[in-house]
Amino acid sequence: MNSRRLKSIFVLTALGCCLYGVASQWPSIVDALSRMSPPALVGALVAGLAGLGCWMLGWRALLAGCGAPLPVRATTRIMFLGQLGKYVPGSVWALVGQVELARGYGVARTASGAATLLAMATTVATGCLTAAVTLPLTSADALREYWWAVALTPVLLACLHPWVVTRALNLALRLVRRPVLDRSVPARTMAAAVAWTLLGWVCFAVHLWLLAPSGSVLLAGGAYALAYVVGFLVILAPGGLGAREAALVLALGPVMGQADALVLALASRAVLTLADLIWAAVGRLQKAPENGNQPAPRGLVPEDDHRLKEIRDY
Repeated sequence: MNSRRLKSIFVLTALGCCLYGVASQWPSIVDALSRMSPPALVGALVAGLAGLGCWMLGWRALLAGCGAPLPVRATTRIMFLGQLGKYVPGSVWALVGQVELARGYGVARTASGAATLLAMATTVATGCLTAAVTLPLTSADALREYWWAVALTPVLLACLHPWVVTRALNLALRLVRRPVLDRSVPARTMAAAVAWTLLGWVCFAVHLWLLAPSGSVLLAGGAYALAYVVGFLVILAPGGLGAREAALVLALGPVMGQADALVLALASRAVLTLADLIWAAVGRLQKAPENGNQPAPRGLVPEDDHRLKEIRDY
């Protein structure tokens, strides 16, 4: 079976899991959406699309910092088709999808894998920061239940320092017996990734605030960041399904009541799932590379012939 067919099977499987997740909650989602005004839903969708776009640009910056710069159209296709893998049970399918799709553009697995892992770490670290800054605005219950988000914030932010990032990646590469990075991940790369990711969090705060019957945009931002991190860390929940909603209800329940918070959580899930599908459709419309066996871009590891051959053969 050729590589292109395998990638098509991956995308279709992930899409099926995504639609199944929506269908399993369909009556509740329809009820939640019926309580929202059309302008609020449209505005929330636009904000959600913008947030995902910011995160894509952050991943693109990390990919360039790992020695594999790609145009926006290519990163749109790779990221959003690969990200459908998060709806498949397990914790690695989005990573696998992005790495394999990037191979078609001549990107070494070490480069795309490192960029994706760094993007995940940046998302969690900045999510914890957002929650830590705004968590007191949610509720005492959320603060007691998710105190670790505050405690982990300085540790996670320190882990984004280029010195720490490079050594962590090299350790992982040595464990899998792959060539290590010949230089540190540039500080400007990490700064750009953090900036794009934080801007994405702002967009997601706006998306939840537009759907909420009450509360401030800071409250919405802190609650969503907390819920997203919780859903991300519950690896057995596809796309954080259930875990994200539970955290949102806990965070927002004391402010707007648990019933309204649950409606808000379900509406948010529906809107952001639609945003994922729209971006995936945009990515699918981008032209796929003709040759899936292009050489890996230089810059990730030392550029001597022996090391480059190792990467090309990997």
